Amino acid sequence: MEIKKILVANRGEIALRIMRSAKEMGIKTVAVYSEADRAALHVQYADEAVCIGPAASAQSYLRGDKIIEEALKLGVDAIHPGYGFLSENSDFCRSVTKAGIIFIGPPPEAMDGMGLKLSAKATAKKCNVPLVPGTDEAITDIQLAKKIAIEIGFPVLIKASAGGGGKGMRIVNHESQFEEMLQMAQSEAQSSFGNNAVFIEKYVVGPRHIEIQLLGDKHGNMMYLFERECSIQRRYQKVIEEAPSSCLTPAIRKQMGECAVRVAKEVGYYNAGTVEFLVDINLDFYFLEMNTRLQVEHPVSEIIVGLDLVKEQIKVAQGEKLAYTQEDLKINGHALEVRVYAEDPANNFLPDIGTLQTYQTPQGNGVRVDDAYIQGMEIPIYYDPMIAKLITHGVDRNEAISKMIRAIDDYRINGIETTLSFCKFVLKHEAFVSGNFDTGFIKQYFKPEYLKDEKTKPMN
Repeated sequence: MEIKKILVANRGEIALRIMRSAKEMGIKTVAVYSEADRAALHVQYADEAVCIGPAASAQSYLRGDKIIEEALKLGVDAIHPGYGFLSENSDFCRSVTKAGIIFIGPPPEAMDGMGLKLSAKATAKKCNVPLVPGTDEAITDIQLAKKIAIEIGFPVLIKASAGGGGKGMRIVNHESQFEEMLQMAQSEAQSSFGNNAVFIEKYVVGPRHIEIQLLGDKHGNMMYLFERECSIQRRYQKVIEEAPSSCLTPAIRKQMGECAVRVAKEVGYYNAGTVEFLVDINLDFYFLEMNTRLQVEHPVSEIIVGLDLVKEQIKVAQGEKLAYTQEDLKINGHALEVRVYAEDPANNFLPDIGTLQTYQTPQGNGVRVDDAYIQGMEIPIYYDPMIAKLITHGVDRNEAISKMIRAIDDYRINGIETTLSFCKFVLKHEAFVSGNFDTGFIKQYFKPEYLKDEKTKPMN
């Protein structure tokens, strides 16, 4: 079925990014918005827009029933969920399909199979994909769990089965801490996800966080669009991403890609998705989880393979076959993305809400900015504090880095603190430049006082 009108069930830069690709395909767009986003750019850009509730996400962007109701009123053919909010909610996916609307994403059964970390690990195990040593089931018996932790060897990681973003996660270095940390993780998991199930696995020392971008159609074709390096993180949230990784060999890249494809095929996956791995200091890799949606960092993959992933998602949702094979895909240069957050890196990355008194984005060859703000707008307190994604592309990693540093210097933001100064610190650090870093970069190398001279300079 040809899609002629898409409702984007999201806000901010991802809503705009989806609408632009839809517009290039001749597809009409519908924006949904909360009362706090009445003047937002995605609302102005769409062909039609409808208010779905108050500022709080639970009363607006998470109201799947209201979104579907409005989609039916407006004669929408398909709904694109973006990322976050309802993007990995299999019940929403089912409700959309039941209403006779196309869901631009994977089938709900695949979401269910990969949405809980324990079921995802079971699938990976079945597909002979390497796993970090740990428990196969949620912990119910604390003493048995402690015994398993001792057998695995400390440090171990306690993780919430139902969640992500570092919630319900605790590193346990000693046996004496185990019970207290377990209870804390369970409590946080319950309050964050309504599910206190946790499991344990060996804590991989000095890991790199590397993910494989997948794309599959409804005809059984599935391929990997190479990898993204996502090891620069604060509070388990990614800040800088790049493609390809600086540490993988072609042979390991192929192995990881083929493992990711096997996992996806096992659950009947189609559309865009990402399989995440931990890679240790010996370049041994272990399955971590699967994200059954478009990722925030998808632009770096788009750039190195020369595809528009949103357009590909729409084509797959229409029932089209992928127009290329794995052998057709080649890595073209190097791409970097930094997330520009309204946060103060000199003050423990605390959110910094206010008005964008100055807002001028960098330009030039190989520079892309995905954002949803203009000068004079306010950063709302109700949602994720990301202002923009700044992306650069170079013939190689060194050029991509030098373009990014130049772009950061050219970015003019006044009125709020941002993470730009921190990102520049990382990009100039010897460990990053050499490619010899892991997820502990911030803990190992960064102190807030290092940014005193690196503040984004005000305009003359």
